[in-house]
Amino acid sequence: MNANISLTQTELIDFLVHVAVVRPVFIWGAPGIGKSSLVERFARDAGLPCVSLLGSQLAPEDLIGVPQILDGTSRFCPPRTIARADPYCLFLDELNACSHEIQKAFYSLIHDRRLGEYELPRGSVVIGAGNRAQDSAIVRPMSSALINRMVHVHLRVSHRDWLDWARGNNVHPLVVEYIQTRPDHLWTQPPKHEDTFSSPRSWHMLSDSLHEYSGEPPESVVEVLAHGTISPDHATQFKAFVKQKRSRFRLSAILDGEMQWPHEPQDRDLLYFLSQAFRAQLLKELPEHRESLAGSQREMVHRAKAALRELAAISLEMAQMVVVSDTSGVLPNWFLAEVVRDLPRLAARKE
Repeated sequence: MNANISLTQTELIDFLVHVAVVRPVFIWGAPGIGKSSLVERFARDAGLPCVSLLGSQLAPEDLIGVPQILDGTSRFCPPRTIARADPYCLFLDELNACSHEIQKAFYSLIHDRRLGEYELPRGSVVIGAGNRAQDSAIVRPMSSALINRMVHVHLRVSHRDWLDWARGNNVHPLVVEYIQTRPDHLWTQPPKHEDTFSSPRSWHMLSDSLHEYSGEPPESVVEVLAHGTISPDHATQFKAFVKQKRSRFRLSAILDGEMQWPHEPQDRDLLYFLSQAFRAQLLKELPEHRESLAGSQREMVHRAKAALRELAAISLEMAQMVVVSDTSGVLPNWFLAEVVRDLPRLAARKE
């Protein structure tokens, strides 16, 4: 399914308000990015009860019901959860995880809004959702007939939308502040092997777990909770972030020359986190062309090169990590050229 065009959480709500009321909609997206909660929010805003069916756990009789003899003839009686008198939002979650027999049972429900003799009340809405094959989730090919009965839309993660939601839903301050610092860590592609990975859902689980500890949980507990919910690399950096919050080290003060990088062996994880945060800030603030630099940015470039020089004196590996290209992005060529001119040692591993 082509995912070149996608919508954020806020954009999807507006899309559903205009489209789902006239045509069935199918939402594609990775696990844990909020598909189910967005449908529930849409239904609540629309004043409709939301009835959720999990495709991976359905049998045909869960939809069409069981036969009943009336006046010598048989009829199928849909379950009470579906056969309602008033309009509602029917949410078919993990629709593309169900068997082809179940998918066929959805044909008339999605296209004709009917199950046997039961017809959905006027004003009802049908929305489906499912994961993608590349997400290492349980999915089955959807038949062309079923695909052609729905309007398809892809949901993408927006850290701005999530942070707006998090601030109003009691998400732990440490989690909120970390995602503000590293918005690129809100979601990662699910791994092919069995391992935890970061998603809005897993960060929410980490938040709920942190809330259950009165006061500040010890670093050992933070480490266990983080590694049990989010990506291993993110868990390591989150632990270092918490350690940094509880220590005197601040990246802004280091860049301003008010304090030095942590250099004790026991602070290596903290140095790693601050280096990653340093790189993220450069990616965010440096323009593509040097001519576009504003006055404050020129000063920031000067301070950044000085900080990079000091970091290289402590750990060349960490300094190289700041400038090396990776999946998080590429620093502007003009900045890399100046860095290599001033610190030729960093060119050894520059990609």
